[in-house]
Amino acid sequence: MLREATRHALLLASLGALAFGFAGKASAQEVQQGGAGPGASSVKVTPVTQDMLNKAAGDSNNFLHTNGDYTQQRFYPNKQITPRNVGRLRPAWIFQTEVKESMETSPIVVNGVMFITTSFSHVYALNAATGEELWHYKNNMGPITTYCCGPNNRGVAVLDDKVYLATLDSKLVALDAKTGKPVWTVTIADPELGYSETMAPTAVNGKILIGTNGGEYGIRGFVKAYDAKDGKLLWTFNTIPENSVGVWAEKDATGRDMHRNIAAEKEALAKNGDPYKTLGGGVWQNPAVDLATNRIYFVVGNPSPDLDGSLRPGDNLYTDSLVSLDLDTGKYVCHFQYIAHDVWDLDAVSPAVLVDVKDKSGKTIPGVMHAGKTGHVYVHDRKDCSLIRFSDAMVAQENMWVLPTPEGARMLPGANGGVEWSPMTVNPALGLTYAINLHQPMTYHVQSTAYPDGKLWLGGAFKVIPSEQQSGNITAVDYNTGKIRWQVKTPQPMIGGILATAGGVVFAGEANGRFRAYDATNGKVLWTFNAGAGVNAPPSSYSVGGKQYVVVAAGGNVQIDAKRGNAIIAFTTD
Repeated sequence: MLREATRHALLLASLGALAFGFAGKASAQEVQQGGAGPGASSVKVTPVTQDMLNKAAGDSNNFLHTNGDYTQQRFYPNKQITPRNVGRLRPAWIFQTEVKESMETSPIVVNGVMFITTSFSHVYALNAATGEELWHYKNNMGPITTYCCGPNNRGVAVLDDKVYLATLDSKLVALDAKTGKPVWTVTIADPELGYSETMAPTAVNGKILIGTNGGEYGIRGFVKAYDAKDGKLLWTFNTIPENSVGVWAEKDATGRDMHRNIAAEKEALAKNGDPYKTLGGGVWQNPAVDLATNRIYFVVGNPSPDLDGSLRPGDNLYTDSLVSLDLDTGKYVCHFQYIAHDVWDLDAVSPAVLVDVKDKSGKTIPGVMHAGKTGHVYVHDRKDCSLIRFSDAMVAQENMWVLPTPEGARMLPGANGGVEWSPMTVNPALGLTYAINLHQPMTYHVQSTAYPDGKLWLGGAFKVIPSEQQSGNITAVDYNTGKIRWQVKTPQPMIGGILATAGGVVFAGEANGRFRAYDATNGKVLWTFNAGAGVNAPPSSYSVGGKQYVVVAAGGNVQIDAKRGNAIIAFTTD
C-alpha cells in the first residue's frame, strides 16, 4: 500500500506540472474563457431541469447537488468501482486553481461539465472528462468581509441555464452556465454587521435557498428563498424568534444535566429582555428537501456570544436545533433542540440527511438524521422532528457538561467536535450512515464582553491542549439501532466529508493529504493516494463515456490548519 501511495504521489507531481487550465491573472469579477485544448469542442453546457434535480438519487452519470440529491445521502448509485477494482484507481486529470487556500467545495457535474468553487468565491467550469477549464468567474469582493473559520466556499447550485453562488461578502449571484457571466446579483445581508456566506445554495422548484454564517458575530440568523429567475426575495425565516426563551431545558438531548443556573438566567431576562437581535443562529449547510411533503430540514448553529451565557438567558431558540419549514412559504413546522443555552460551541452544523428509519416500535418511517459535534448521530421522526434515538458516542466524552471558567475547564469533545461541518453519507442497502470525526481535547474559557457591533464575539475562548494527542476517525453507524458497526482511527482530526457508492466503497480524505477508499461493510482500507495537501472536502462521483470517476479537492483547511493546496483531482480505474 505504501509503495502504491508513493507511486501515486510521484504521478501527482508529474501531472501537476502539466495540469490543465492554469488560471492567469484577471481583474475582479472578470470571466476567463478556457482555451481550445483537447476535448474543448466535445463538451457542451446543458440546462438542468427540475425533473433532473428531483431524480438525482438515481442518476448514475451526474452529481447534481452539493450532497448528491435532495435527501443529502451522498450515495452515488453507480456500481462500476468496487472493492475488487478500486485498487486500480489512478488520477485521470488534475486541475490547479488560481487560489491556494482551504477548499471545501463539493464538485457538481452536469452531463460532462463540472462546476467547482474555491476560497474567496471563485467558480470554475471544467470539462469533467479532461479537467480542461471552460470558464472562470472571480467575484468582485466588497470592501468589507467578516467571516469565521476561513474564506471557504462549499459549492454551487444549478438549475435551468444558471449556476448559483453565495459569496463571502454575503451576495447571491446567478451566473450564465455557458459563459460564467453574471445574470443577476442580490445582497443577502450586510457583511459589516457580521454576515458572510460559505455554504452552497440549494435550487428547488424555482427557488434558491440560502442561510447565513455569522454566529460568532452577534448576527440574527436566517434562511431565505429567492426567485431563481430574477433574484426577488420570496420569504425569510429567522432562525432566532423574537421569543427565544424556550422551556428552560436543564438536560441535553441525551438526558444529561447541563448545569444551568436557571434562576440567574431568569433574573437576567427580567433585567435585560430577550437577546434575539444578536443571538447568532447561523446556518452553515444546505437544507435537505422532502419533495413528498414539500418541507425542508436544516440545522442551526451556535448562539452568540459562543461561551458567555450570562448575556443570553433562556434556551436560545432555535440555536443548536434541527428545524423544518414549509418550502413554499418558509413557515415553521417543527424543531428539536439538541443543546439548550449552549456555552461550549457544540452547535449543529453538519447537514441533515433524509432516510427511512425504524422507529422505537420497529416500524419503518420517514426519518431525518444529523451528526453532532457531540459525537452522536441523532435520528428523528420526519413528521414532527421528535428524537427517535441517538447513536453510541463516536468520540471520547469526558467531563460533560462542565461550565467554562476564566481559567479554563477541560471537556471532551472540544469545540470542533465530533462532527464539524462534514456531511455524512448513507448506504441504505446496509442500513449504515458514515461520519468523520475529530478528537481535539480543549479547555473552555469565559470572558464577558459587550456586543461589539458585528465584530468577533466569542465571550471567551476554546483552546486546544498542546500536550494532548489529536486524532480523528471514520465511523459507520447502524441508524436503526444507534450501534457503531465499525470505526477506523486516523492520525489527525477529520474535516471534509465522505461519499458512499453502490459498488460498496466509501471515500474520505485526511488532513495529511491521504485520500482513501474503504470497504463499506467493514472499514478495511482498500486504496490510498497522497494528494500533497489536506483533503478536507467532500468527494463526488460521476460518469462520462461509460467510465466512473471519483473527484475531490485537495486544498487543506483553516480550522485544523491542514496544509494548503489548489488541486482538483479526478480518479478512474482505466
